[in-house]
Amino acid sequence: MRLSGLEPVAIDAQSLFVNIGERTNVTGSKVFARMILAGEFEKALAVARQQVENGAQVIDINMDEAMLDSQAAMVRFLNLIAGEPEIARVPIMVDSSKWSVIEAGLKCLQGKGIVNSISLKEGEAEFKRQATLVRRYGAAAVVMAFDEQGQADTFARKTEICARAYRVLVEDVGFPPEDIIFDPNIFAIATGIEEHNNYAVDFINATRWIKQNLPGAKVSGGVSNVSFSFRGNEPVREAIHTVFLYHAIQAGMDMGIVNAGMVGVYDQLDADLRERVEDVVLNRRADSTERLLEVAEQVKGAAKDDSARLAWRAAPATERLSHALVHGITEFINEDTEEVWQAIQADGGRPLHVIEGPLMAGMNIVGDLFGAGKMFLPQVVKSARVMKQAVAHLLPYIEAEKKALVDAGGDAKAKGKIVIATVKGDVHDIGKNIVTVVLQCNNFEVVNMGVMVPCQDILAKAREEGADIIGLSGLITPSLEEMQHVAAEMQRDPYFRERGTPLLIGGATTSRVHTAVKITPHYAGPIVYVPDASRAVGVCAELLSDDRAAAYIETLNADYQRVRELHANKKATPLVTLAEARANKTPLDWSQAPVKPRFLGRRVMKQYDLAELAQCIDWGPFFQTWDLAGPYPAILDDAVVGVEARKVLADGQAMLKRIIDGRWLQANAVLGFWPANTVDDDVIEVYADESRSEVLMRWAPLRMQTVRPVVDGVKRPNRSLADFIAPKGKQPDYIGLFAVTTGLGADARAKQFEDAQDDYSSIMLKALADRLAEAFAERLHQRVRMELWGYAPDEALSNAELIAEKYCGIRPAPGYPACPDHSVKGPMFELLACGEIDMGLTESLAMTPAASVSGFYLAHPKATYFNVGTVGEDQLAAWADALGMDEDSARRRLVSVLDGRPGVSA
Repeated sequence: MRLSGLEPVAIDAQSLFVNIGERTNVTGSKVFARMILAGEFEKALAVARQQVENGAQVIDINMDEAMLDSQAAMVRFLNLIAGEPEIARVPIMVDSSKWSVIEAGLKCLQGKGIVNSISLKEGEAEFKRQATLVRRYGAAAVVMAFDEQGQADTFARKTEICARAYRVLVEDVGFPPEDIIFDPNIFAIATGIEEHNNYAVDFINATRWIKQNLPGAKVSGGVSNVSFSFRGNEPVREAIHTVFLYHAIQAGMDMGIVNAGMVGVYDQLDADLRERVEDVVLNRRADSTERLLEVAEQVKGAAKDDSARLAWRAAPATERLSHALVHGITEFINEDTEEVWQAIQADGGRPLHVIEGPLMAGMNIVGDLFGAGKMFLPQVVKSARVMKQAVAHLLPYIEAEKKALVDAGGDAKAKGKIVIATVKGDVHDIGKNIVTVVLQCNNFEVVNMGVMVPCQDILAKAREEGADIIGLSGLITPSLEEMQHVAAEMQRDPYFRERGTPLLIGGATTSRVHTAVKITPHYAGPIVYVPDASRAVGVCAELLSDDRAAAYIETLNADYQRVRELHANKKATPLVTLAEARANKTPLDWSQAPVKPRFLGRRVMKQYDLAELAQCIDWGPFFQTWDLAGPYPAILDDAVVGVEARKVLADGQAMLKRIIDGRWLQANAVLGFWPANTVDDDVIEVYADESRSEVLMRWAPLRMQTVRPVVDGVKRPNRSLADFIAPKGKQPDYIGLFAVTTGLGADARAKQFEDAQDDYSSIMLKALADRLAEAFAERLHQRVRMELWGYAPDEALSNAELIAEKYCGIRPAPGYPACPDHSVKGPMFELLACGEIDMGLTESLAMTPAASVSGFYLAHPKATYFNVGTVGEDQLAAWADALGMDEDSARRRLVSVLDGRPGVSA
């Protein structure tokens, strides 16, 4: 049997049991029904998505509800699913007792789905008509063991009806036998009615008979029906499902409508419970129902044998809260928080006393352990998840007291309020979000404004909230200029100037020197460079301390003054003139023609296989995200952080599997190869075709202008990336451009985690999206070298060698040392038409989505990476002239590499 959503699903004799998700059924899920009846169809998509994430290979959709227009609801929901690739990738089972609803649903399906169901209950003529239409719509069909006399309940009736239906379908209608799925009716057992006792046995035997006598046909059924008499006793129902499926699958059952969370592992069932359930399912003794009832209630209240792991559950509730916080355990947090609240309430206390009492006591332990180096960042973020969920549980009680959420911080005696934001034009927020969590764990109230926040919005929010501190984050170099602008606006605004509101600076491109030299002159209040999340708590505590703040700020100012003086007196980097640098360009032999790419122009790749990309991940930077220091894989055995590194890697790899299996992220790419040559020493022209007459893009890479050392009697070259493209007139050369993203879907998924008070998973998701984007760039470059351009077709490198860049050619990216100018992204994205793969640029030239990589492919075997370093005024003027821009605009773009110290010239 071949089915499909956006992806194919093959079911044959070698296939494992196929789970059909049952929760998108208004008759089977109260939650789903409530959403649909309320018209909250977009919310209901989350139920379908969860089914797929939990392993459903097909999802059953049923809208049969008396108060619902079933046909309209089916069409609307299926159309919404069609726009959700992570759901639409699996086949759909259109389920209804009304043929009109089924037919309307079939018209909406993309791919090949299943009809649930058709039967002989209205006679052969109607059965044939419906089967013919199902075949015409290109679907498989569930055939109920149901005829004009009613549903089949015994083995004889089941096999008789299925044989008749099979004959009509195959011989009269021409229905493919492999597209027939019989449902021989699963009925409830252990009801106390004797004639019901053999229902499970009859189903299992009928399944075996169908597989032996009706070639190609499949068998399915609604598994939850079998345990209906024990509704309310989930452990017993789970055991019945597990035992029933164990025997039914052995008999040949191919698939079933089942809640995967209500099926256990046969071998792991309690031996006594399994025996009693098996007696019921297989009808092995007359008193089997009574014997199961004897243990049902004690099973209902019993947990699995986790006595050692759950020993802490015997402690008083307040201690359990502290344990859960320190160990990041969310499993019991709501019930423990409720128990503590009830005890505090009985003593006349308020819900906020739970927060400022046992919860804050637990978080203080976390803060102390983190500060002492006995806990690490991933553990702290997990602790924050527990804290947030506990507070979320208490919020209804706080609101019942007519207290707004904003009052919770004051009553819990927060240490201070901090407004934090990623500055305008920048979309990177992992580090900022980690800082937010760490500060919240230490009882600071944090207002996280998100990404791309304009200066006026940051300052307005800080005034509105009465913020004690403002924090700015940024990753790309244009963010540095925006931070200077925010500092200047704080100086201009009397509200901040008179209060001396502290300003925190953080992010990958920031530094202590840059903060002291470039930002502090713009604002008289304290400005503090915070290199990583672990320093944030100490800095904020000092700044807001009544006793220590003045001394801390005085020491800070003195330190920054020394940094400014050292920078001003630093020996000037000796520069050569631009003409001298060009004369000392990289010496390359152009006598041999470069390899021509196997195609010219653009090529787009959408929905790239995430599993393939996962094989190329460099896990080293993953640990840096979590402030765990050490090279991978040695970090896993590190004496200090090894244990936590292994845990966070296991968490990361587990989520990576969920990302891949659930298609949480979409990986898109666009790349292109074009004729290219260097002109005027430093400018690369990209041409429309081999005539090289129409210029599509001009790229002016910067050239190293510092004095170069002499090594073994040979002067090292003043390199430019332009050196690696053949000068015009020497040889016809080529260049590649690319852009990849694995961030599509990341923000929405991260928000779901954040809304569930789960910052750990949100940060983990974004960290993995970044790793996948870098892996995509790595994998695509490999394909470029070996097949798409094909200049290194025989390359054979391991993943470690690829990460170590042992390959031929380079892929420089804007913003990196060999190409510090971000502005080239504009024409590059235009030429690649990146909008087609949903990538874009902010006004500060940050790529969107955040998990994206872009750059160039240079194929010359001598091409290498280098650091441009400082450039002089003459190169600034030449660069501006080459790109046709005024010198002031050029200066702003090259601010990170221009040496502004007095006395330095070319």
